[in-house]
Amino acid sequence: MKPYKACSCRDPETKRLLGKKCSDLPKKGHGGWYARYEAPPSAEGKRRQPRIGPYTTETECKKELAKVLGTAASPKAHDERKTTLGEYLERRYAWRVSEAETGEGLKKGTLDAEREAIDLYGKPGLGHIKVVDLTDEHFRELYAAMRKINRPEEQGDRSEILRRLKDARATRGGRRVHTRPIGESRIRRVHAVLHGALTDAVKLSKIRPDNPADGVWRTKGGKRKPGRAKPLLWTDERVEQWLRTGVVPAKVMVWTAAQTGNFLDFADACEERLYPAFHLDAYYGPRRGELVAAEEQSLSLERARLHILQSQSDDELDDTKTEAGWRQVPLDPETVRVHRAWHKRKLEERLRWGELYQDSGRVYCYEDGTALKAEYLSSRFRILIERHKNLRDGVREKGWSVERAARHYRTTVAAVEVALLMPLPPIRLHDLRHGAATMLLAAGVDDKFVSEVLGHASVSFTKDVYAVVAEEMAADATRRIAAFIPRQNRLSAVGAISVPSGG
Repeated sequence: MKPYKACSCRDPETKRLLGKKCSDLPKKGHGGWYARYEAPPSAEGKRRQPRIGPYTTETECKKELAKVLGTAASPKAHDERKTTLGEYLERRYAWRVSEAETGEGLKKGTLDAEREAIDLYGKPGLGHIKVVDLTDEHFRELYAAMRKINRPEEQGDRSEILRRLKDARATRGGRRVHTRPIGESRIRRVHAVLHGALTDAVKLSKIRPDNPADGVWRTKGGKRKPGRAKPLLWTDERVEQWLRTGVVPAKVMVWTAAQTGNFLDFADACEERLYPAFHLDAYYGPRRGELVAAEEQSLSLERARLHILQSQSDDELDDTKTEAGWRQVPLDPETVRVHRAWHKRKLEERLRWGELYQDSGRVYCYEDGTALKAEYLSSRFRILIERHKNLRDGVREKGWSVERAARHYRTTVAAVEVALLMPLPPIRLHDLRHGAATMLLAAGVDDKFVSEVLGHASVSFTKDVYAVVAEEMAADATRRIAAFIPRQNRLSAVGAISVPSGG
């Protein structure tokens, strides 16, 4: 098993390979380093002594021999020594499809995502490399190339791995793959597929002793990740304590149904341009990135459906946070009505801007049609809550009339009247999502439906996070879906405001 040097020179007379007997072997650069090892006997019981090499140096040969010896006792490792990653990925995928057909394996959506990871990234990037030869550097190189796709730095990179990835993405299933840059979330999902395959290669197929994909992704810092903060309801008692001390009792707070309705009535009365986005968020809880990334073609008011296909973070479009995030959200009649009015408003804005209008194709956009920045939506939310507080303070503490408060803060009298109905404790924009989940559960909506509407990975996650606060709100919720948020009575002839008791 000791490494030796040999070459492919032949005897000029006999034409036989000289191998270790070549007189030129001492010369620098002539020949290569090889080694043999004892492999398990064949099925017929014959002795096997496979050879590895050639390698440039003796040290390199010794390192590779050590790797081989780590799996030499396994007949599988010897038989699979020439198996490439591409071959193993296909074999493993076939196993998983077979398991799914029995009803015990992965769901179709998960299998489709894995198929895409294999076709677009795994096989083009690393599929030609033998499983036993893979190192962590191969995976780092693949992910570095993925980060350059559809970005300016792609132009100056002539690496072979980037070329193969671009060729694979040119068309798939007869259609061109999207031309957006690849986000980190997608790279992590591809890594999960490759890491899982290598784990099976180690534990099931016994091809190699270690997983070279381990440690490629590292968590930040050495501290243990804290547990998920669960929501807490803004009850009357907690609101009263907050008014006295200004202290918010928990990191994640949820409005009651009455408070949520008051906020939406206030935003509507203020003539807030992005009111439809807040309305949808309060009713069905899409994530902020999903709201600003929603496209007009994915919203059907005739069918009362919103198809959430993508998300936006750091001003770049990406896939949804999880595979379950790719979903359809059914819309109630009031939400449809709000968005019909929103479409009419956007059409009027398009006419005013004329040729300067830049149609981003998004459901929610700036007045000139360009795509919203996610942080802008959050800032508008914070401004509304602050305005609500200022209007109450102006009337209740400074003694202003409703009309004076409206003039001072440049809003409508109706907005001041809504603000005076109740205090509105602070929450984050993302907490509207928590509130939507809580109110749906409190209204008695099926757990699975709530989980699907929110795009959660599992029903158990939805129940674990929201069950307690939903119970706390149960007495406050009396209607399902369309009517679970109490609203101002728009049909009242005298303009009276009706808000049920609670919260």
